[in-house]
Amino acid sequence: MDRPVVSIVLPVFNGANTLAQALRSLLYQTYEEWELILMDDGSVDNTLSVAKSYVDPRIRLIHDGINRGLPARLNQAIDLAQGKFFARMDADDIAWPDRLRRQVNFLLEQPEVDLVGAGALVFEGQGVVRGLFPLRTHHEEICRQPWSGFYLPHPTWMGRIEWFKRFRYRINAIRSEDQDLLLRSYKTSQFACLPDILLGYRQDVLPLKSVLMGRWSFTRAVLRQLATEKKYGPMGRVVLEQTAKATVDWLAIALGLKKLFHRHRALPMSDDRIIEEWRRCWRRCQADSEVNEDTV
Repeated sequence: MDRPVVSIVLPVFNGANTLAQALRSLLYQTYEEWELILMDDGSVDNTLSVAKSYVDPRIRLIHDGINRGLPARLNQAIDLAQGKFFARMDADDIAWPDRLRRQVNFLLEQPEVDLVGAGALVFEGQGVVRGLFPLRTHHEEICRQPWSGFYLPHPTWMGRIEWFKRFRYRINAIRSEDQDLLLRSYKTSQFACLPDILLGYRQDVLPLKSVLMGRWSFTRAVLRQLATEKKYGPMGRVVLEQTAKATVDWLAIALGLKKLFHRHRALPMSDDRIIEEWRRCWRRCQADSEVNEDTV
């Protein structure tokens, strides 16, 4: 295979139930000049078998039986990537058919942009639509409140490989590796986000421990960056804000209030056209019990 334009990295840990749909959504892309770095992070379920069932020369399966964690795997993929652009994908999400084409064209037309995201439809379970991931389209909007977070959904990222090699992921920023990277880079980088929906972003209600760990990890990342910049004034506000958000998460999960959880993390959406596009994507990417030899 010739050198790909895009290197897609898809780390997966115990994702046997959703991986097939994610892979199909990539195989159905209208843009074909890509490689997929599919990284099994020491799964103990049937993930590896699912991954091996998809035979395509563009798929590079990496597995060593060790659970290294997402940030470490992302850095490993940065070192392995052969493409000009580096794209993210999660094992439980589904890409719209023209996702790669749209983002590649944008980066080719906008050489000043280092990293571009895209709109994401939030779903849970068997494709149930819960809303839209909040987003901002221009760098100034995306970075307006860096201490509160960046509205740039990680699984939609595509950026220049040189940018990823320059900043990389912080290994100990578990569950906030994307926000930590943006915090460290936004002042010397240029971000953008396509407003159109190009990804189905799974957001099931997570275990409380995982949600609170993410809040704590993000808070640490912000405080560390503020200390680096010697900006001590906002620290108290950051702690209070993240504590309030963690409290809402705790109430929603502990009391089983799914609607509160999703309302806290996704915007309402009632666009019938987008919903119908999503249903087509979902149906097409349903993993059959047998591998479809026409597409893998």
